[in-house]
Amino acid sequence: MAAAGAAGLSVALTACGGSDDDSSSSSSSAGAAGSTGSTGSAPAASTGGGDAAGGAALTKTADIPAGGGKVFESEKVVVVQPTAGTYKAFSAVCTHAGCAVKSVNDGVIHCPCHNSNFSITDGSVKSGPARKPLPEVSIKVSGDSITLA
Repeated sequence: MAAAGAAGLSVALTACGGSDDDSSSSSSSAGAAGSTGSTGSAPAASTGGGDAAGGAALTKTADIPAGGGKVFESEKVVVVQPTAGTYKAFSAVCTHAGCAVKSVNDGVIHCPCHNSNFSITDGSVKSGPARKPLPEVSIKVSGDSITLA
């Protein structure tokens, strides 16, 4: 019986350690271009990353603090406001082991499973064990409403 338990643990550890290399590489190439250089009065929004679940309402701009953000667990997305009036979204699935990120504080998206931290500016890894950034997710800001694009 102990051998069966050890085998299960081995599988769990293998899955944890191998996920970082297995995350999709197709979603990270389109990300950063859409959210830079906004000069208009409307809030900037991310425009890169695909169009899968378009139109799903997420939140109001007032619910996303400047320098912080909010995790939407059911949509598996985290919406942040790196600077006043600039809104971005990233996958809420940690690139290390697939756990859900849980909080956004002091400019950092935090995954509690293994303490990986990601920048709210671009999703890049601030501290690991994660080695890959959080993929950007397309959102649309219209008035005071934020929706998936």
